[in-house]
Amino acid sequence: MAQSAILPNSLQLNSWIRGAALNDALAFRNLYDASSPRLFGLALRILRRRELAEEALQESFVSIWHHARDYQEGLAAPMTWMSTIVRNKSFDVLRRHRQEVDNGADEFDDAVMATLRDPAANPAEALELSSEAKALAACMAALEEAHRHAVGLAYFHDLSHSDVARQLALPLGTVKTWIRRSLARLHSCLTGRRAP
Repeated sequence: MAQSAILPNSLQLNSWIRGAALNDALAFRNLYDASSPRLFGLALRILRRRELAEEALQESFVSIWHHARDYQEGLAAPMTWMSTIVRNKSFDVLRRHRQEVDNGADEFDDAVMATLRDPAANPAEALELSSEAKALAACMAALEEAHRHAVGLAYFHDLSHSDVARQLALPLGTVKTWIRRSLARLHSCLTGRRAP
């Protein structure tokens, strides 16, 4: 991604978009070189992860290339039009990533519950799932589903509290409270199981 010191004026950007609409690869390249640093910054502010922002930017420029002929100068400035595309693609990437994380958490929950139902199905798995792990799984199962999911994302998927809040579309304070209370409940549950 080439860095541009100054963003060209709207007339120049309009010219490059018109060129891209006519399949002019050089015009599109100039448009990309001039606007991608600013648009990448927008994607990064939304997604907060470089690799996801790069994915959103790539998808955005594919969309800009395919829809350049749909751009209407009178309706929006070029950067406004492109920023809207980047914003929408960033949220698409965020939704896809959230779904992947959600599916991973569900698979983990399913695997733990299956092992708890029949721990002797495979001797190696039975050895692997120690009594502490069984106790933790039982205590986790006692948590409210939403709280268990938040703890699972934070500790089993190694997400920060901010990332968990974004994944669950909840305020950061709510997520921190859920995790703190859940950890206290887990501690109490595990301590109670160890008592003679």
